[in-house]
Amino acid sequence: MEEDKVENVINIVKDMNIKDKLRLAICMNDSQWLTLDYDRKEMYNKFDTHLRKIDEEYRTTLINFGQSKYFIVNFTMAKLMEMEQTDRNKIALYLFNSIEE
Repeated sequence: MEEDKVENVINIVKDMNIKDKLRLAICMNDSQWLTLDYDRKEMYNKFDTHLRKIDEEYRTTLINFGQSKYFIVNFTMAKLMEMEQTDRNKIALYLFNSIEE
């Protein structure tokens, strides 16, 4: 059952475009609710810099990821919060490796 949850979230991540993947990675690293076994500050800076390069809206305005236009990011974050720590780390590892420089 737990593996199905992980697989479902990975499938959601696979279907995301690069901007949404970066937004999700930033949210995961910024969240106080998720604890990841990675250097959160370093990863946040990496994804923040990459998103600033490809998304003018992110670069020029203050973004509230709670907006309804970021539904997929919020939905995925909610799914992550329901999971065990090891499952979160599996998804984070998949997400971080799927983002190409």
